[in-house]
Amino acid sequence: MQAIEGARLIPGASVDETPAAERARGPAEGKPIRGKALIFWDPKVPGKKLDAIDTDQITPADDCVSESLDTLDERWKAGSFRYLMPNFRERVHRGETFVIAGDRFAIGSSREMSPAGLKGVADEAGVEMVIVCGAAMGDIFRRNALNLGLNVIQSREAVEEAQEGDAFSFDPATRKLTNETRGKSYEPAALSPQEEEIRRSGGIIKIGRREFPESVRRAPDVRWPDAATARRLTSTEQILWAHRVDKDAEVRPGATLRVYADLLPASDGTAPFSIHTFNAITGGDTIRPRQIAIANDHFVFNHREADDKQTGIGREFAERHGIKRPHYATPGDGIFHFYFPEQKLVLPGALIPGADSHSRAYGAYGALGYGVGSTTLGFGWATGYVYFTVAKQRRVVFTGKLQPWVSGKDVVLALLARWGQKQAQGMSVEFVDAGLQLPMSYRNTIANMMAEGEALNGIFAPDDLTYAWYREKGATELPYPRFAPGEDARYEIDETLDLSQVVPLIAKPFSPANA
Repeated sequence: MQAIEGARLIPGASVDETPAAERARGPAEGKPIRGKALIFWDPKVPGKKLDAIDTDQITPADDCVSESLDTLDERWKAGSFRYLMPNFRERVHRGETFVIAGDRFAIGSSREMSPAGLKGVADEAGVEMVIVCGAAMGDIFRRNALNLGLNVIQSREAVEEAQEGDAFSFDPATRKLTNETRGKSYEPAALSPQEEEIRRSGGIIKIGRREFPESVRRAPDVRWPDAATARRLTSTEQILWAHRVDKDAEVRPGATLRVYADLLPASDGTAPFSIHTFNAITGGDTIRPRQIAIANDHFVFNHREADDKQTGIGREFAERHGIKRPHYATPGDGIFHFYFPEQKLVLPGALIPGADSHSRAYGAYGALGYGVGSTTLGFGWATGYVYFTVAKQRRVVFTGKLQPWVSGKDVVLALLARWGQKQAQGMSVEFVDAGLQLPMSYRNTIANMMAEGEALNGIFAPDDLTYAWYREKGATELPYPRFAPGEDARYEIDETLDLSQVVPLIAKPFSPANA
């Protein structure tokens, strides 16, 4: 049965003597950044900045390829806004380094190729980029950008007032943004203290190098809340509370915690950058990667040389560290988000950051599954834990009788259609199947599509249906106690969905919310 293990040193290695530990450095402030505005306009609404630019538009799928660890970002840079703004690279190189976009910028997948590619475009020209967008930036992109040292600012006022050719400056010490052309300064949405520390330190690799030695010496410790504490926590919050590295840390919206991970899965597409991060933090020859899993299910069976090279990076890494089935899934073994649960690597109460946005699917099994980028995953492979910023909570109670021919896909499309343009607003979603009508496959689809719903995660607390599914798989002894959302838990939004009113649905282009 899957359990959180302590670090395993490679024979002959010593943490105290690793180059990684010696390379740790303190924070650096940096000089003010200056540049011109590069604005994405809405082609349908004159004068309006473009909303909902997703990561597929930032980095098209064909460019999400790494052919070697030495040239990770070459394709990512070349593909940046390939179709949305073909001359993007040229414009950045001539000084248009303040990228201005509307609300919900960089929603979508966990591909860290997007912020890494954007940063790479600026780096190759010897300039720094600042992303300035409105509200509700994609949560995975935002975390990835902080990890990489890419400057991201959320200020709707700054976006609305920006015009072509405006000169901007950004002070890295204070995060103050100034439109020098218009003589106006803006205070961006605040970061948590831990996020600010990651930013000031220059990114997650530097934080990882600093924390790595102690993480190797520390034994993982998962403690579940007592009844009085659990009573005021949602399912998501209880899992976070149990998995805290720092046991005095408060679990509340906006707080950033260090939390132990039960499983840290990557796909063949996200593994290479995770491997790069792990090696950069640990030195590459100190410990075995912790809680690792890799599934080859994205770039396989297409007979493209570049994709085969990418898959080979993960395969060679797995061979080097002795990672085998079920933690290493070869092409054809199965799809990421069904394979790992079927192998009983996903368990109720587990905390699973996965380098794929649809890792939210694990919420179907009573786990806290959510999407992260490759640097977060590589950091977790090195330390055994990740940084997690607690979101606001919302609840959806499914009532009524499920109708014939209606599946989990129809249920989630109905929910996304109701949520409309705002979607889940980055919250954690507690699902309650009041009548125990939704089989695990339906729940998987609903939790999975919280990626499209722009939720941090979605979770069904484990119930009789959940445990029956595990018994059928031969898992009769599970590591964590049974839990349910607390009676006094607070939800920002509390709603019901009457299943008797849900009919078979199809979503129109270009959003699942168009059902």
